[in-house]
Amino acid sequence: MADAPSPLLHTPLHAQHVELEARMVPFGGWDMPVQYASILEEHRAVRQAAGIFDVSHMGRIEFTGAGVDAFLQRLFTCNVTAIAPGQGCYCLLCTESGGILDDTILYRRTASAFLLVCNAGNRPAVVAWLERWKQPGEAVAWEDRTEQTVMIALQGPQAPERLADLGGGALAEALTPFTWVDGVIAGQQALVARTGYTGEDGFEIIAEAAAGSFIWQALVDGDVTPCGLGARDTLRLEAALPLHGNDISPNTNPVEAGLLWTVALDKGDFLGAAAIRAMEAQGPARRLAGLEVVGRGIPRSHQPVLAGGRQVGEVTSGTFSPTLQKGIGLAYVESAYAKPGIDLTIDVRGTLVPATVVRRPFYRRPS
Repeated sequence: MADAPSPLLHTPLHAQHVELEARMVPFGGWDMPVQYASILEEHRAVRQAAGIFDVSHMGRIEFTGAGVDAFLQRLFTCNVTAIAPGQGCYCLLCTESGGILDDTILYRRTASAFLLVCNAGNRPAVVAWLERWKQPGEAVAWEDRTEQTVMIALQGPQAPERLADLGGGALAEALTPFTWVDGVIAGQQALVARTGYTGEDGFEIIAEAAAGSFIWQALVDGDVTPCGLGARDTLRLEAALPLHGNDISPNTNPVEAGLLWTVALDKGDFLGAAAIRAMEAQGPARRLAGLEVVGRGIPRSHQPVLAGGRQVGEVTSGTFSPTLQKGIGLAYVESAYAKPGIDLTIDVRGTLVPATVVRRPFYRRPS
């Protein structure tokens, strides 16, 4: 008899989502809001004003110990020793074969303490990976704090103003991209980082679970639009930000994914280094490319990409872009066809739809 599926986890903000009549869906083992009123309205709120997302499903793992730098340096692609207290770094956790086990953000708290934010569905695999590679007697420990904390993303051009409304004006002024500070938001102690997954300016706020409802409600009362996973996906795709499980996976190498910039190849040995260096030297057979549809048609994951009637790739993520008012997608295509300006065709459920390779991102916020 097959085992019964595990019950879905609830974030500390679950009651607020139910009260707001959000449409809830399973995602990464959690019961999450996909939308409240309209995905389109939520998308536009983030592009034009400000929106908030419950991203408490993302993993949050705290590291401590005298050996923490050496341990993390061996596992992650970035130069961990170059991250100063108050800074964060987008980096990858790779397998020995160079595949991307997860894409993460690593924040240094102190000289001997870090906070790792990983993807929700990958959290068990990440924890197992850490346990696999810890050496006997190594002076490093970690604690999974995901279910004891809350994480709220405040995103959009008005995000600094909305943070200031909650008493965080000085925090907003002090933060540059990928930096963080400890402070007080809506009367609650929190870590505030200038990071996000939408292509807009914004912040990610991490606090103890009991504080989450106060911060969330203060933002809602301040006319910030609650947004769900649906808008989060259209926003991140316009910004050409990869989604693990779609655009990157243990079967993709950072070189072909266009993520070599996250890899410190000069820092010495680390997991996956040899495979990444080898692919960089020989060149990848395929590359992740951005596609814009010409005319009508919306690309979706797994649809074939063709050149001259021959399949040369496959869509990994696709949607209708509310900002650009056209279909867009990411796809792995043979390297010769990944250059901007090349015309290709997408097989959209049996209809051949013309598309053009374009430079990423599809959308870039005004400077």
